[in-house]
Amino acid sequence: MESRLDYYTIAPGAAKIMMEFEKYIRSTNLDSTLLELVKTRASQINGCAFCLDMHTKDARANGETEQRLYGLNAWRETDYYSEQERAALALTEAITEISVKNVPDELYQKVRERFNEKDFVDLVYAIITINSWNRLAITMRAVPGTYQPKAR
Repeated sequence: MESRLDYYTIAPGAAKIMMEFEKYIRSTNLDSTLLELVKTRASQINGCAFCLDMHTKDARANGETEQRLYGLNAWRETDYYSEQERAALALTEAITEISVKNVPDELYQKVRERFNEKDFVDLVYAIITINSWNRLAITMRAVPGTYQPKAR
């Protein structure tokens, strides 16, 4: 596959804003392991190979296990994930597929049992941000495979 356009070079102002969202999300109280699971799950749903490559590599660099990464697509059928992670993954699916699933009140309540108000809002921002990245990377055909995680 060949990339269509270098969106960072063509619209650097927009790219900077997107990167500011990422910087904000990394500054929150949300656990980096949870964030990589959310980013990977949204990218699975959206079919974004570039983001899957990036976030599975980042997750591994952060200490995530192969078992949890491989089981992520079937997280409901495993016991590998905490109750907080399960709530975040359910919310990720609902927001990513919002035109189909919406975010029902019972899901909102379940997630709020695991996250305070600030962390809930930050989690929603993290989910909508990865969905934006997925849509951008898919549209521009960002080529997967070359990303390398930064040393932690």
